[in-house]
Amino acid sequence: MHCDDSTPRQSSATDSKGSSVAQPVRILGIDPGLNVTGYGVLEVATLGPKLCEAGVIRGKTRGSLTARLLEIHTGLSEVIAALQPTAMALEQLYSHYDRPRTSILMGHARGVICLAAAQAGIPVVDYSSTQIKKILTGNGHAPKLQIQQSVQLELRLDVIPKPPDVADALAVALCHYYLSKQTAFLAGQQIRR
Repeated sequence: MHCDDSTPRQSSATDSKGSSVAQPVRILGIDPGLNVTGYGVLEVATLGPKLCEAGVIRGKTRGSLTARLLEIHTGLSEVIAALQPTAMALEQLYSHYDRPRTSILMGHARGVICLAAAQAGIPVVDYSSTQIKKILTGNGHAPKLQIQQSVQLELRLDVIPKPPDVADALAVALCHYYLSKQTAFLAGQQIRR
């Protein structure tokens, strides 16, 4: 799906003559995973966020952590190059005391995701899963299906986004959109006073 021209622009790129070219404001949401990393790119439009693209990056290599990390980094770098997001929103790592090894392994995935963003010069903001769920549904402990339905409703999609990794990535991007919008509004209010 391609985004139309009715979107706010942010000047940050230059053309071959060195002139400033307006770039669309795009948010890349990420649901990190070692086997499946979900991503979703939203473009900020006049009437709200619009879906540009969403999908998953699958780690095909089994057994080799370094090979899987390279696949995540390479796949995400390709998404960044193709869609040129202006910000990345990432779900924070949740650590359960019964499974510290899982947290450590997921930290590796987050590391290569943040590296890809840093290499592209994209700022990274992260949000807890309860914050994301609360922003989208009003319930910080909402089940997966409720998140998927909220994303479908917010983005005016014909079907529920699947797999859940994609819905989660879009939920992270929507959370960033709404919180950034609120922060900008509050900053504007403080300036006017």
